[in-house]
Amino acid sequence: MNKISHETMRESSVLRWSALILVALTMFFAYMFVDVLSPLQTLLEQQKGWTPEVYGTFASSEYFLNVFVFFLFFAGIILDKMGIRFTGLLSCIIMLIGAGIKLYAISDWFGADNALYDLLNSFAVSFPPAAKLASVGFAIFGCGIEMAGITVSKTIVKWFTGKEMALAMGLEMAIARLGVAVVFWISPYFANLGTPDVVRPVAVCCLLLCIGFLTFFVYTLMDKKLDSQDSTLSKELDEEPEEGFKMSDLGKLLTNKVYIITALLCVLYYAAIFPFQKFATSMLENRLGLSTTDASQLFSWFPIGAMILTPLLGWFLDKKGKGATMLIFGSILVFVCHMTFAIYPFVEGDSNSLLVAYSAIIVLGVSFSLVPAALWPSIPHLVDKTYLGSAYSIVFLIQNFGLWLFPIIIGVVLDKSNPAEVLIANNGVYNYTPAMLVFASCGIFACILGLWLKAEDKKHGYGLEEPNVKS
Repeated sequence: MNKISHETMRESSVLRWSALILVALTMFFAYMFVDVLSPLQTLLEQQKGWTPEVYGTFASSEYFLNVFVFFLFFAGIILDKMGIRFTGLLSCIIMLIGAGIKLYAISDWFGADNALYDLLNSFAVSFPPAAKLASVGFAIFGCGIEMAGITVSKTIVKWFTGKEMALAMGLEMAIARLGVAVVFWISPYFANLGTPDVVRPVAVCCLLLCIGFLTFFVYTLMDKKLDSQDSTLSKELDEEPEEGFKMSDLGKLLTNKVYIITALLCVLYYAAIFPFQKFATSMLENRLGLSTTDASQLFSWFPIGAMILTPLLGWFLDKKGKGATMLIFGSILVFVCHMTFAIYPFVEGDSNSLLVAYSAIIVLGVSFSLVPAALWPSIPHLVDKTYLGSAYSIVFLIQNFGLWLFPIIIGVVLDKSNPAEVLIANNGVYNYTPAMLVFASCGIFACILGLWLKAEDKKHGYGLEEPNVKS
């Protein structure tokens, strides 16, 4: 789609941005479901007996099939071969199946008188059967949401190439992060509505996922019309059809040094973000002595801050460039945030401690605006568009390995650094310093890769520092 005619839908700003809103709403509801249990770790431990190690393993299960069954690898190929409409609808169906299993697993319907419960309880008895089945559901859901993520990325490239692509990606991410902010408010609310119960917020988010499926279905009608227009235009201009994806294209990706650097930066940076989201509410409860609701609402300023700034930074990237520089500064800021929570002497009930905590969360939000706003629009600069879907899928696959591994690492670190006798001595308060140092180390290594990426761009001229909108 190198030549864009005024006859196509993408030339209409209303239609172009409408398409973005429809797919962004799908991700909005999907992101709500991802973190619906993140503010409820303490309640899960009280009601379901999920220790930090069990919770960490459950949280990591979202990425298990993507990493070990290489689902994301195949998702990219499916996207490039079958197109946006098929892949997007398939991803929504997979998400709904996984969400239903997870809801069933934590509900009262799944109990000791259930044959499946007895089967799951026959091995690894330290890991509750409900957590095992919930992990299976979350793993299936994880396949769907990651497939949806690469589909939405390719959708934005399709509609916004040569236009406000970074701004569009920034707005999509902002809408998705609004889902995270919202769920950190409503999840504790629904959980504590009457008798405390972790099932209610999960059920609500399952219903919202159904709405997300409908918004993507509406988008497919627009996508079909656009493909028809592009096909007609190509015939009128006597253009050769674009060469499709070939398996040999994967070799080009895996031997592309700057692409691999970008993928490694992605996994290290996101390892310091999404796994932290799973533990952030509990960390704030233990470090500042806050209630679950107060800690959850404090952390909600992280996605809110990122939501506000990401579109602005996307606009800046479209107009002024400096993508590689943004990656470096974003990595530095994530290090600053996690080191603050690791070493600052927080005191329960102290106003200065609360101010420092808010400041660190806002710094994290700024970081999470800088890096994603620059990272995802950079990929089209590095690879050919015929295998762009696979390029995104491999980055997501590598990212998913880190997102699978780090919740397990953090869960183990928390258990090992807080043995029973220490917890008793500390009145059940967890020491989060070692865990936060693990997160902080990711920021340092991501910064080093950002510097390397900027040097490669300066040497070879990939255009990472250049604006996306050409004058």
